[in-house]
This record gives sequence, structure tokens and C-alpha cells, in this order.
Amino acid sequence: MEGIMVRSESRIVFSAIAVFVALAGIAASIRGLLFDAPQFFHYGVAAVIGGVACFVLLLNPTRNGDT
Repeated sequence: MEGIMVRSESRIVFSAIAVFVALAGIAASIRGLLFDAPQFFHYGVAAVIGGVACFVLLLNPTRNGDT
């Protein structure tokens, strides 16, 4: 039972990091829009998409019973 908890805690930590990546992506995309910097905007949008996708994948329960 303890091995399952350790595995779940690492997934929670990585999902929290993914949330902060998504928040940084929002900030970068807003900065890109405000200061007319298309590279910031594109990288910000990519960070938002990647962060949200990782967050959802990490907190989804797996098929083999990993909770």
C-alpha cells in the first residue's frame, strides 16, 4: 500500500508543476499580445496547451489500477 502512495504523490507533484507551466504560458501569451511579440505569444500558447495536457494525463487514473 505504501508503494502506491509514493507513486501517486509523484504524479501529484508533476501535475502541480504542469499547472504552473500553464500559468506561465498564460502570462507569456498575454505579454506577447500586449507588447506585440509574436514569439512570446506562440510559446505561451504552446506552454498552456502542454501544461493542461500534462495535468490531465497525470491525474487520470490508469488502466492497471494505479490510483
